[in-house]
Amino acid sequence: MSSSSSSSAVIKLAILDDYAGIAPAHFQRLTPRLGLEIHTFPETLNIHNPDEHDALVQRLQPYSIISSMRERTRFPRSLLEKLPTLKLLLTTGGRNAAIDTEACKELGIRVVGTGPKPNAVPGYDSTNEQTWALILGLLRNVVEGDTRLKTTSDKWQTDQINDTQHNDHDNSGLGQGLDVDRFSPALVSTLAGKTLSILGLGRLGTQAAVTGALGFGMRVLAWSSSLTQAKADSLAASRGLPAGSFEVASSKDELFRRADVLSVHYVLSERSRGIVSKHELSLMKPTAILVNTSRGPLVTESDLVDVLEKGAIRGAALDVFDTEPLPKDSPWRKDNYWGKEGRSRLLLSPHLGYADLETMHHWYDVQASVVDEWLARGGQNEVAAIKSGPVIV
Repeated sequence: MSSSSSSSAVIKLAILDDYAGIAPAHFQRLTPRLGLEIHTFPETLNIHNPDEHDALVQRLQPYSIISSMRERTRFPRSLLEKLPTLKLLLTTGGRNAAIDTEACKELGIRVVGTGPKPNAVPGYDSTNEQTWALILGLLRNVVEGDTRLKTTSDKWQTDQINDTQHNDHDNSGLGQGLDVDRFSPALVSTLAGKTLSILGLGRLGTQAAVTGALGFGMRVLAWSSSLTQAKADSLAASRGLPAGSFEVASSKDELFRRADVLSVHYVLSERSRGIVSKHELSLMKPTAILVNTSRGPLVTESDLVDVLEKGAIRGAALDVFDTEPLPKDSPWRKDNYWGKEGRSRLLLSPHLGYADLETMHHWYDVQASVVDEWLARGGQNEVAAIKSGPVIV
């Protein structure tokens, strides 16, 4: 998408990482405005990849306005200092950990986000839907069943059971009573009465907990470094559940040891990076699964790969990764590998937790309105000039 004016005062806008190609429909209404030129760059370049660093700098240097999508492109100080033309950086949501906001403030770059959808239903989030899609997809063998029916002509609720060694872990939980390393993809596991362990009982963790308790009759166990039973009871009460509906684990170790489904909902920070590592994973039942729809670096990737390659737990379902988009040489991309020869099963999705159609259109519509306001004020960066979206810096 590109449009320009014959005016010499050309203002350039770059739209980054619009994988679905929906941004142009929103920004197109701005192109008749004098002096605006718009270009789109759907392929993400990683500033921390030496092979892509210089290309990203060269790509962005001409632009006064940049539209970014979540944390797909990172904006550290080292990049921002090389973008002297940049005046307005658009992001989505109310905050973005991938943007060095202190550097933006020092460099005079205005950062503006987007508010919630006007018709959003309080207490419900698409990330929770993705969490449960992954849990059910893994435990109900949705992908395997679909593939089996489409690629074979004679199989129905049957499949070859892996011939792998039994181990000595606790047999309670999902698949109880089975040789836990011999899961047939033809069989499914139920959730009722099982333990849902929530790592991080914030907004999204609470939604997952409510869904598990009310939707599937699961016992909910939660833990974070500052979580108390009183706080957990308050969160339960806010969703109409009685005190004790969310039990607080005495330790992180207990959370992992008792889990049938371990769902990660922690906020990523330098302190929480790698909060799930070899030790925590070693405590899990061999029947348990781990689900991460929060942030990839919360789980030490190499440790999880090792655990799954050994078949030490039933499986993992991941929507987030250390590096996004997922590199071609990622161990997660191995074809016809996971779930074979004793390895744990694996279900992946390309960070779709937030990427529902309605939200994406809303975000780009707000971004376009912010640009319209900014241009109407002659590119002035005063906070008062921005009404459409929350000013972050």
